[in-house]
Amino acid sequence: MSASNTAGTAILGAGIFAKEAHLPALQLLGPLAPKLKAVYSRSEKSARQLAAQATTLLNTTPDVYFDGNPSLNLDALLARSDISSVIIILPITQQPSIVLKALAAGKHVLSEKPVAPDAASGAKLIAQYEAQYKPKGLVWRVAENFEAEPAFIAAGRAIAAGKIGNVTFFSSRTVNFIDKDSKWYKTPWRTVPDYQGGFLLDGGVHSVAALRVILPSAMTHLSGFASLNKEWLAPHDTINTIIKNADGSHGIFELSFAAPSPSRSDAGRGIVITGTDGWLEVQQTLARDLIRNVEKPIFRVTIKSATRDTNGVLGPEKEEVIDEPIRGVELEQASFFAALDGKDDGLGSPLGTLKDVAVIEAALTSGGELVDLEKLISQS
Repeated sequence: MSASNTAGTAILGAGIFAKEAHLPALQLLGPLAPKLKAVYSRSEKSARQLAAQATTLLNTTPDVYFDGNPSLNLDALLARSDISSVIIILPITQQPSIVLKALAAGKHVLSEKPVAPDAASGAKLIAQYEAQYKPKGLVWRVAENFEAEPAFIAAGRAIAAGKIGNVTFFSSRTVNFIDKDSKWYKTPWRTVPDYQGGFLLDGGVHSVAALRVILPSAMTHLSGFASLNKEWLAPHDTINTIIKNADGSHGIFELSFAAPSPSRSDAGRGIVITGTDGWLEVQQTLARDLIRNVEKPIFRVTIKSATRDTNGVLGPEKEEVIDEPIRGVELEQASFFAALDGKDDGLGSPLGTLKDVAVIEAALTSGGELVDLEKLISQS
């Protein structure tokens, strides 16, 4: 990092994803990331737990901040001149106000997805950033790790290179099993969500982001239905939709957290893009790490390209398989810190992640009617 951006960073939020994803990502980045100088949580206990884990993983002991002590609260953390950036990993409805608070304190911000609880508040948040804080040189990015996953980027590049011809139709199917014993369900703000869609918004934006990265044309219209099949997953747990893109291609987007058993999650799961000259599939699977001799999850991209002879007669398919490790959190962090040095690769654009929220919102409210996604955003 350049000398102008050698000040430290802080993590705001001490939940599961901070501990299991963001701290390990900082460890993997090593010197590419600034020093973690502080952590904040509403409770002192959770803040100290995160700090203890940071000490183990990062070989540094961040200062602890929490509510209830004016000298050690969030305002005190944000007042520190030796902290130039923050990573915000807080409940969905709390994040927009904390994003603005951090920007107002002169901090660069990486905030977890979704960008906001709904399209209207997201659009307002982005407008305020663009008008007040971006002109001051402050960087705000949204941490949507699926946007940074190498497999989805590779699939998009394969399509751009013409390996399956022009996209004609697609499908994205994700079915998850969530019961009351799930560590994700036991998070208090997820148990009684105060935002639309519940798990469908929190987790569903990942699936939309993957399509946004892969498809060569923007999603423009949606029609679908939403339902609740397990009462503890209120307000909704399942959506089934049809989506049309700007280039005329169309596809199916299905998402549910109401699988009756874990085995249902594996049936028909993944993304399939069909083109005029082939098709490709992206699926999560397991591959053996030969160094550690363990099975690790990866994303596998399988590309099937049609071949034709000089007379146009269909020949044997050409197959290409690309295996990519799952490292979106690490790469989104790397992209953010590089942006602080003026090296912006476009990842984590708030406007891009606003489009993800708009798709989920449209799916939840369509009721079978056609929703113009661009109008939904522009009128928000």
